[in-house]
Amino acid sequence: MSVNITAIKTASNGVWQGDNPLNFAFPLLILQSVLILLLTRLLAAVLKPLRQPKVIAEILGGILLGPSVFGRNQAYLNWVFPDWSTPILESVASIGLLFFLFLVGLELDLSSVRRSGRRAFGIAVAGISVPFLSGTGVAFVLRKTVAGANNVGYWQFVVFIGVALSITAFPVLTRILAELKLLTTEVGEIAMAAAAFNDMAAWILLALAIALTGNDNSVTVQRSSLVSVWVLLSGAGFVVFMMTVVRPGMKWVARRCSYEDDAVEEGYVCLTLIGVLVCGFVTDLIGIHSIFGGFVFGLTVAKEGRFAERLIERIEDFVSGLLLPLYFASSGLKTNVTKINGGKSWGLLALVISTACAGKILATFAAAMAFLMPAREAMALGLLMNTKGLVELIVLNIGKEKKVLNDEVFAILVLMALFTTFITTPTVMAVYKPARAAAAATRTHRKLRHLSAAGNSTNDKSLTILACLHSLGNVPALISLTESTRSTKTSSLKLFVMHLVELTERSSSILMAQRARKNGFPFFARFRKASEWHDQMAAAFQAYSQLGRVKVRPTTAVSSLTTMHEDICGVADDKRVAMIILPFHRNWRTASGVEENMGHGWRVVNQRVLKSAPCSVAVLVDRGLGAVVGAAQRICVMFFGGPDDREALELGGRMAEHPAVKVTVVRFRASPPSDGVEGSKVISRHMYSKSSDSHYSFSTAPINWEKEKELDEAAIAEFRAKWDATAEYTEKEATDTNTIVEGVVGIGKEGGFDLIVVGKGRVPSSMVAKLADRAAEQSELGPIGDILSSSGRGIVSSILVIQQHQEEETPALNKQSFSVMGASINV
Repeated sequence: MSVNITAIKTASNGVWQGDNPLNFAFPLLILQSVLILLLTRLLAAVLKPLRQPKVIAEILGGILLGPSVFGRNQAYLNWVFPDWSTPILESVASIGLLFFLFLVGLELDLSSVRRSGRRAFGIAVAGISVPFLSGTGVAFVLRKTVAGANNVGYWQFVVFIGVALSITAFPVLTRILAELKLLTTEVGEIAMAAAAFNDMAAWILLALAIALTGNDNSVTVQRSSLVSVWVLLSGAGFVVFMMTVVRPGMKWVARRCSYEDDAVEEGYVCLTLIGVLVCGFVTDLIGIHSIFGGFVFGLTVAKEGRFAERLIERIEDFVSGLLLPLYFASSGLKTNVTKINGGKSWGLLALVISTACAGKILATFAAAMAFLMPAREAMALGLLMNTKGLVELIVLNIGKEKKVLNDEVFAILVLMALFTTFITTPTVMAVYKPARAAAAATRTHRKLRHLSAAGNSTNDKSLTILACLHSLGNVPALISLTESTRSTKTSSLKLFVMHLVELTERSSSILMAQRARKNGFPFFARFRKASEWHDQMAAAFQAYSQLGRVKVRPTTAVSSLTTMHEDICGVADDKRVAMIILPFHRNWRTASGVEENMGHGWRVVNQRVLKSAPCSVAVLVDRGLGAVVGAAQRICVMFFGGPDDREALELGGRMAEHPAVKVTVVRFRASPPSDGVEGSKVISRHMYSKSSDSHYSFSTAPINWEKEKELDEAAIAEFRAKWDATAEYTEKEATDTNTIVEGVVGIGKEGGFDLIVVGKGRVPSSMVAKLADRAAEQSELGPIGDILSSSGRGIVSSILVIQQHQEEETPALNKQSFSVMGASINV
């Protein structure tokens, strides 16, 4: 059915009144949006195992929906994407593009670009100039070969082709670096800085290209040249005005929206969004594309403080999740791959791809080698800088909109952008992987017990801890805990503080990663002008570094939750730490005791670290431990027996060295003694019906139970011999399961201790074995830790659950169990 474009209405009256909704603008836009989003999300899921950025799926989705594939059916094209709907779809998509470029400018920190030095600048210059110059040769070939390519001015065509071949897509590169865990490496730092330079140069060249297109209504070449000069001068004036007048104003707004407030004032957010639209209108009025205005306005917003983060949080999901895919789909509707037919056209595609890749990769490689970078890192850098995708497509769309690029050239360049971006991740993975320090035979300090067996020298007995943080809220408890473990007599303490940043599709996670890369520890650089409480926390970490025996080193892990444990265990291995401290995914830090839950994903991270860690692991359940000034003054160590409990006792010994810490050891003894576990009474059997999340896991390594008893007694005797004068020791009898639970809960509820330290109990004593059939709420904490971390028991003390590293342990069988004295234990 043909539709009169002048009679298009927004909404229909419905099918019951004889209207076809697809002949009306808004219902058709809804259908188009649903198709685009469903297809792009499906493609993103398919390409995710290949570690491809989402932009690849969005571009492919647009091509599939366009005339290249589905659009070959003319009925479908007229029904779903009729010609009259194109301006409506493109207008909505352009709003998304305008705000996306604002986000790109918001993420691009000019101060970090200035600090990046000559090396990044030199690499960026080589990486953009050589491909641009080689693009002039490609432009000459295309004009001579492709029909209709010479209908536009030579210099306009050359500049667009040069920009298309030389550009590096900064947002896509950032995502790839984060996916490959290269964001905080030297290669990642240089790539980010060089890409930032490249991005700035690309937008300048794009503005020049748009200006050179002149006015289609120009009567003479002289008039067209004069218009181009006015466009360039007006654009330069706009940039100067934004940087000298608007930028100080936006800094003032950022200062007003400090971290002391729970929410950024809506007025400032609304004012900023209006500013984006106004800047887009002004640059369009000048004759430069409106997205240039949004990008420049993003550069003026201060990157420090809460305001930039809140802006991203408010608009990125709607823009990146809904509007931007519409833009890529509208691009795909313009891309007709069937225009590339015959050997000549495919030969041109091969020429463009090879020229773009060779120019960018070889130029970057040569520049990096000139700056004395290793060959493998230089090659990886060249491959990374060859990333195209998002910004490339924007340039190509503008070129097609200005009629500089015809259908065939446009299709060739779109496929080139797809290919170069697609190969980036696999080629970088093949060429370069950050070298992890090899596992050396001299690494013996993998658990606290090794420290006691070390030599008498201070160097041999130094304690290295890796403490992980989800957010600033974990900092007070970490300071209190590490201060209590700081030995003042026999050994030094080295603390690696790792901020765990979840890598998501959101731009804010990348912004946090960039800050981590720039500052090392992103929290306190952002909180310089925040509340007094934050300043105290920053001062506390700085004070640690000044204490003679404590060294604090910040680091950051930027990763998806599925691979976060690899980063944690990798750093623990590299730094030879004796213990990893993990924050529990639930806590009760607030005075009201309201539970804060970080989500199941972080619980899985902890479970995987407990399974894969190359050292001992401690999980901290925080119930206000940070409220204790200085150190946790009152600490209880519960001892049931086994390697994990001995590790907890060892930590209690270190804490007892601190003059401000009072340690109490409570040993639970089985009654009668004949209930002890004998090796002959251990029976292994499979129980597939039990879930590992609802039942506790235990070690399947060969166990000598008599030897375990001897080690337990020796550990207690050694502790009492060393710390009998400063630590208390008491014993409790445990006759049955109820007695054990009541005794453990009673200590936790009485409020006599700030922190309770327990072993996970993977090698269970007879008492712990009796608890094995209980339904577990938090199985990764072991039976005793699970009881103490449960939310409904009135426990007021913070809990530290320790798992000792077992070097000799064999892999556990999935969902296997054994029984001890009739108690079924799932492993």
